[in-house]
Amino acid sequence: MHRSYFPRNNCRPNPSLKLQKFHVQAAAPMRLVRTAALSRLRLRPLRNVTHTNVQWPALISRRQCASCADTAASPVTPSLDKTTQTPPIPPADHRAIAIDQDLFVTSALSPGSPLFLPNGAHVFNKLLSFLRAQYKQFGFQEVITPTIYKRSLWEQSGHWENYKDDMFEVSGRGASGQAKDAEIGEDEEYGLKPMNCPGHCLLFKSQRKTYRELPVRYADFSPLHRNEISGALSGLTRVRRFHQDDAHIFCRPSQISEEISKTLEFVAVVYKTFNLGPFKLCLSTRPEDHYIGTVEDWERAEEQLKEALDRSGREWSVNEGDGAFYGPKIDIILKDSDGKEHQTATIQLDMQLPQRFQLEYQAPAPELEQKGILTTDKSLLEQSGPVTPVIIHRAIFGSLERFMALLIEHYNGRWPFWLSPRQAIILTVGKGNGVDEYAEEAQRITSGIGPSLPEGKVAPLPMDTAQFLVDIDQSDRPLGKKISEAKRKKYNTIIVVGKRSVEENTLELDVTAQPNQQVTQSALADILGSENAIGNGRSVKLSRDQVYDYFSRVSSAYA
Repeated sequence: MHRSYFPRNNCRPNPSLKLQKFHVQAAAPMRLVRTAALSRLRLRPLRNVTHTNVQWPALISRRQCASCADTAASPVTPSLDKTTQTPPIPPADHRAIAIDQDLFVTSALSPGSPLFLPNGAHVFNKLLSFLRAQYKQFGFQEVITPTIYKRSLWEQSGHWENYKDDMFEVSGRGASGQAKDAEIGEDEEYGLKPMNCPGHCLLFKSQRKTYRELPVRYADFSPLHRNEISGALSGLTRVRRFHQDDAHIFCRPSQISEEISKTLEFVAVVYKTFNLGPFKLCLSTRPEDHYIGTVEDWERAEEQLKEALDRSGREWSVNEGDGAFYGPKIDIILKDSDGKEHQTATIQLDMQLPQRFQLEYQAPAPELEQKGILTTDKSLLEQSGPVTPVIIHRAIFGSLERFMALLIEHYNGRWPFWLSPRQAIILTVGKGNGVDEYAEEAQRITSGIGPSLPEGKVAPLPMDTAQFLVDIDQSDRPLGKKISEAKRKKYNTIIVVGKRSVEENTLELDVTAQPNQQVTQSALADILGSENAIGNGRSVKLSRDQVYDYFSRVSSAYA
């Protein structure tokens, strides 16, 4: 480093550490007149940093400057080696991002039960809508079941014996003596449901079924409650009240393999949409204790899951003894931004609950049907009787709250448009000339609400109308500050409205923040023509109806 970078006084450092051909004493105070030579300097992070004001030498007419000193550090080692690694960036934390994007809060008055703000509710509901759309092509029917059941149901299912410690118990009024004319011995102990399977068994049993109607696939988004230890609660990843994309497939024994293969395909389709992966498949086998059914039933169920995993063509591993108390399962494992693994999707094979609830369907050759053997022998087919179905427990997201936490960290707050809680914002420039009125009308049209209607003429919107989140900033602040704030908040689309917009009846869009630029360019090319799609590469002018069309195209592409 050239000597002219240091002031000429007695504070010239003594030799200690090499900076090119100049030596610096790390312990001595160092003052620089020009800092350009430090552009390639790499220092390790300082500890116990203190700040002081430094008076420049009298020969130099400068203001006081700030200096910092590492008072408890070992000798600082400057390095010009480009291979020197800088401190790692801390991994994304969904709790911090949630604060910045107004997604959810927690309360000590309801530990482990997140309270979703409007932005978080938007993301949550989009995830539900996405799954509901997929249910149609994979043959699932959505049902709604109670949150609370009597103790006798949980005893029948085996949960009271094997899962009671993780359940919330509730007492009815009869048990407390507050209900009039309560019968002696009346069952007034209840439990909040930790899972949906017993309720779905009640639904299946309520209607007579034949083999032609199977498989029956019930899906449920009802809230679940599990009594997690308070010290283990954390954001959205470990909660007490949560939602599962819970489904149960009631099928014939001969349909097990096909249904599991379809479910694995469902998992792959969903995770590809969110650009998640690679994920791991893990087979969890019979626990050493706290299980129901015979060892032979468990071994047969485990063998069928192994066959399905082999046919999937994916690598899989075995987690001995980690199965559910009613059957073995396939767990799908994802890593978060910190490298921590989370179990998300699950596929569980259950031959016990159907027996406990005495579920049955009518089929020819019932003995062979129960073993999963199909026959064409007419003499056997003439005989018909009851057969016990098999249940496949299935969740694709697993806990929606946990899956949402993984997505928050996966996208690091920069959501794809279709899922984003901040899809677009309109920024006005100047006042008068009808700018505010034009911007407000543009907000209605681009969000899907439609143009303003006279009082008394408002009609219900069609249920299939796509609607988008379009905010508006009509403050008097400079446009540059508005744009900076919109980018900091990670809006996917920034729309500027000014006097020229009103005159030209257009909107100017900045779409550079949209993560999937390929889909963005394709949508704009379809609307404007490929030769005029992007203009200067940063913004594009569209009519209000064209903006809505653009939003619809990008959203339908899950981009």
